[in-house]
Amino acid sequence: MAVLKNFADRKHITYHLLSDPDSKIIRTFGILNETVPADSMAHGIPYPGTYVVDPSGKVVAKFFENDFKERIPMLEMLDQVGGALGSAQAAVEAKQLRLSPSASTNVVHPNQRVALFMDIDLMPKMHVYAPGVQGYIAIEWKMTGTAAKTYPVRYPAPEKLRLEVIKETVPVYQGHVRLAEDVVIGPEAQVKPKLNEQGEMVLDGSLRYQACDDHECYIPETVPLKWIFKFEPLDRERVPAEIQHKPKP
Repeated sequence: MAVLKNFADRKHITYHLLSDPDSKIIRTFGILNETVPADSMAHGIPYPGTYVVDPSGKVVAKFFENDFKERIPMLEMLDQVGGALGSAQAAVEAKQLRLSPSASTNVVHPNQRVALFMDIDLMPKMHVYAPGVQGYIAIEWKMTGTAAKTYPVRYPAPEKLRLEVIKETVPVYQGHVRLAEDVVIGPEAQVKPKLNEQGEMVLDGSLRYQACDDHECYIPETVPLKWIFKFEPLDRERVPAEIQHKPKP
């Protein structure tokens, strides 16, 4: 299809792009977007979604969204099925633990949904309290002053630790733990004024925690964090007029 070829050549895409002009495959999969009017140029498109396929061609996961503008990041999908770890950011050495931020990409665009990750490695015999703990300071990840919409942090299931000295069982994290949070980059007019001198978008956050070992709990700490991305505006270039889609009569 001429439009796909023009786009692939312009963006230097080397893998195959497939076209379904009559929506036959879309209908076979049962994913035709029936909210699009029949007289619309977009009629025949599927609901926004992604299938993850293994090397043998078997579908191993599928992800569908309500809004095509806010897609689940590809590396987040792969992370959920045991794949990629993300684009690494600068690690931070803190008291009692090491923080390794990463993200699903190092280049962002307006309205793009991006997955942020935070890998925490605690020193031996150290633990931090998980959300939901009663009477103790739980670990808390916050994003601050961003030009992006944030989603709730995804905390993994904690383990139960028995504190024999005080006869309590509490939810904690020990060893290695990974947290994740999605953010949606704001529109171009909102983001551009906040770029740094290098044209980068910086998302600021912090991690608050109180680490304890078998004998004592240490002073609570708040560690500042940054995720730095190259920002690119949307590609609004049209294909040549002779191959543009025309409105239906």
